[in-house]
Amino acid sequence: MRVLVTGGAGYIGSHFVRLLVERDIEVAVVDSLAAGHSDALPASVPFVQCEVGDRRAMNEAFARLHPDAVVHFAGLIQVGESVTRPDLYWAGNVVQTLGLLDAVVAAGVRTFVFSSTAAVYGEPRTPLIDETHPLEPINPYGLTKLAVERALADYAHAFGLRFAALRYFNASGAHPSGELAERHHPETHLIPLAVNAALGDGPRLRVFGDDWPTADGTCVRDYIHVCDLAEAHLRALEHLQATDGARLRLNLGTGHGVSVRQILDCVGEVVGTPVPYDLAPRRAGDPAQLVAAVGRSAEVLGWRAAHQDLRVTIEDAVRSARALRRRG
Repeated sequence: MRVLVTGGAGYIGSHFVRLLVERDIEVAVVDSLAAGHSDALPASVPFVQCEVGDRRAMNEAFARLHPDAVVHFAGLIQVGESVTRPDLYWAGNVVQTLGLLDAVVAAGVRTFVFSSTAAVYGEPRTPLIDETHPLEPINPYGLTKLAVERALADYAHAFGLRFAALRYFNASGAHPSGELAERHHPETHLIPLAVNAALGDGPRLRVFGDDWPTADGTCVRDYIHVCDLAEAHLRALEHLQATDGARLRLNLGTGHGVSVRQILDCVGEVVGTPVPYDLAPRRAGDPAQLVAAVGRSAEVLGWRAAHQDLRVTIEDAVRSARALRRRG
């Protein structure tokens, strides 16, 4: 199997590429490097720098690389930014992806894995969110991801595309070697913000509310280790390759929640310094709890998150942050 990975120089994409290399699976990467980092890629991996919606460049990439499958990580991911700049998100997440899908179909590729999000569900109606939960996104980020999921269903019907839309909860951690790290600019994810604050490499953390209806008053989320996400994508690829007409929509999470305060306490223990933070008002649209029901991904893919210990996830994040500091 030859796999073309879009956004493969980004956070989750680079971990997936590393997994394919470790498993001796042929892989190539397309990335604009608008948010990715070329040094996250092994030197042996063929790399094309372009936008995924650039039909000429993508047609040339498909003609040269002859992939059997595409895994699509490239896209914009900041919820707040999507509200203030919806134009960027509809263009980047939808228009660019439609161009990619046209190139995929033209090249005769029929296996496609899509990096989706739990934001397609909107406000949770149940403590655990399964794949039957209503799809009611409350921001342009979630809306654009859902639009691509619906386009995939139409392309599957018209062109015989086999697809998996994998709905992430909160990606976290890093490769245990410390060689890969979470490097978003700006950073918006809680764990790297807390780690950088504790290490003195970032500003004081802002905690948005401590009066939520949860055990300790802070929001609860489902944090899934990035290496578990990578393994789930490979399982999805293998399932699609073996199953004609497969159309998957699956949650990827651990199935249990962790509060903001638990994250801060664990980061402080691992770093050896308390996380400096300021309390801020609740953010509009933040649910108190957002946790995945993961039975469907276990049933279909035979996959469950291997990293259930929060401390291991935090240790990996801290190790990668310290290694990044040493590299400068």
